[in-house]
Amino acid sequence: MTKVVISGTGVFTPPYSISNEELVSSFNAYVEMFNATNKDAIEKGEMEALNPSSAEFIYKASGIENRFVMNKDGILDPEIMCPRLPERSNDEPSILAEMSVAAAHKALAQANKKPEDIDAVLVACSNLQRPYPAIAVEVQDLLGTQGFGFDMNVACSSATFGLKAAHDMVKSGGADCVLVVDPEICTGHLNFRDRDSHFIFGDVCTAIIIERAETCTADGAWEVVGTRLITKFSNNIRNNFGFLNRAAPDEAYAVDKLFVQEGRKVFKEVVPMVAQLISQHLVDEQLDAADLKRMWLHQANKGMNDFIGKKVLGRPPTVEESPNILKDYANTSSAGSIVAFSQFSKDLNEGDVGVICSFGAGYSAGSVIVRKRA
Repeated sequence: MTKVVISGTGVFTPPYSISNEELVSSFNAYVEMFNATNKDAIEKGEMEALNPSSAEFIYKASGIENRFVMNKDGILDPEIMCPRLPERSNDEPSILAEMSVAAAHKALAQANKKPEDIDAVLVACSNLQRPYPAIAVEVQDLLGTQGFGFDMNVACSSATFGLKAAHDMVKSGGADCVLVVDPEICTGHLNFRDRDSHFIFGDVCTAIIIERAETCTADGAWEVVGTRLITKFSNNIRNNFGFLNRAAPDEAYAVDKLFVQEGRKVFKEVVPMVAQLISQHLVDEQLDAADLKRMWLHQANKGMNDFIGKKVLGRPPTVEESPNILKDYANTSSAGSIVAFSQFSKDLNEGDVGVICSFGAGYSAGSVIVRKRA
């Protein structure tokens, strides 16, 4: 039976960081401008005044203190409050492909692989820069890999869905070695003028090498014990941006063309779904919750992760058991669980078991159980 391993990971971290204090200063300046401009309408009761935010509120609500971004000035300008990333010519590498290549080189180095060893490239992320040609095919060209590539989008679950697809290709013999990259410029779809969500996202890109165990030469690779996916339709996390927006010009720039969510409903409905997914997956693989040494969960909200860990383990998880990168990276959509895995996996011992799990819009969730090799 073919065994499949994760032999390398890589993380591209953007060059700029924004603290909660910086973000709040920008947001509150916008609030003052808005309330002053609409003073008469607010006093007449025709419009509601906006409320300021605070760094303390953000940390308490999310566990986030900072976020990395591809552009800082545009986000912090109260007149703009959006990243400014100039469009590139068709002869230049796209920004998602450029991020992917940077992360991929790190993953290749850790896996002891060269680009020509890669049979397939999957770009799995929550927001694709364009419909076609596929970003994955562009990454394939820039890296010089062979075979084929394709894009996929399952929002914040894209990385684990990509891992499942790559695992199944290697398991079936459709490919010997697959590269999965998750380029996330989440600040591009974030409404920085919405008090309830302006602090949630950051930017990053991760890369993962999945291959046959017999071709792996890397130290400390992880055998994929099993994969499991689940989806359940919900409108509670939604983004209506798309190519048909221009066909309804009156609504083309409405707030629902950016990230929107019903946060409390998401918490209430997603936490039990994800906990049940992981728990049942462990049972099906003849494992017990006590066997889990680490849970690399989707980095959306510290409270959600703590609650999921408690349901799975039957007790609150320790910091070591459920590492958190929200403090520095914020929510990076599909890439978050892979950043956590990349940063907090090297200390585990041969035979240790962990689970990579991401979850989000759809609803969708993916569970990948892994075991440390020698």
